[in-house]
Amino acid sequence: MEQLVRETYQEFEAAYGAPRITKELNELGYPCSLNYIAGIMTEQGIKARNGKGFKYSRHSLTMNNVSDNLLWRDFYAAKPNQKWTSDITYIWVTDRWLYLATVMDLHSRRIVGWSLDTSMTEALITDALGMAFKQRSVRPGLIVHSDRGTQYRSQGYIDYLNSKGCRISMSRKGNCWDNAPMESFFSRLKVELIYAKNYRSIEEAKSGIFAYIEIFYNRKRRHSANDDMSPVAFEELAASAA
Repeated sequence: MEQLVRETYQEFEAAYGAPRITKELNELGYPCSLNYIAGIMTEQGIKARNGKGFKYSRHSLTMNNVSDNLLWRDFYAAKPNQKWTSDITYIWVTDRWLYLATVMDLHSRRIVGWSLDTSMTEALITDALGMAFKQRSVRPGLIVHSDRGTQYRSQGYIDYLNSKGCRISMSRKGNCWDNAPMESFFSRLKVELIYAKNYRSIEEAKSGIFAYIEIFYNRKRRHSANDDMSPVAFEELAASAA
């Protein structure tokens, strides 16, 4: 959703604020609330032009530390730990946002690392990656893909992955389909869990997300990319056939 907000913002030459961007996205078939879109815009540091003091150009969102797109939407991986993808999503709980960072192994679509916090920081994504590295046997050359969010362009994140011998890949600007598997996972998570449960506390949300990822999604939920097997079952079958 973050990419869609930035893309809409640029499409209308920075003339649209949160209310109009919300309306545009809803009409395009992306359900969202005004508060949700306003939160994304605040986090991204973008706002509609307001009077003569605001000067917009296509270079207003110039980004540093942008890596090449190594995947080019090739989401197939013959073995585990060849291609990972990561992203952050927003979850509204009562009166505040929670931020969930996840790491997916594209071989099986298994979530191998995740982190949940009340702030969207560099530590949020490195914690999720740290969990993934602890669980998996990784060799140098692993591709780790993400969007161009601020956290993924931070020097700490880049240094962290370089220290692990990883190859960093990033989506093209404003193109959410370059990270489609993760977008799909977040969509399922929200439809199957978040919207249905409507959590009232951070503790409830953390418990529910843990159960969804570790017990239901990874071990039980059938995935079309895995011949209708769960990520864990698909990995176990592949390992037995090797």
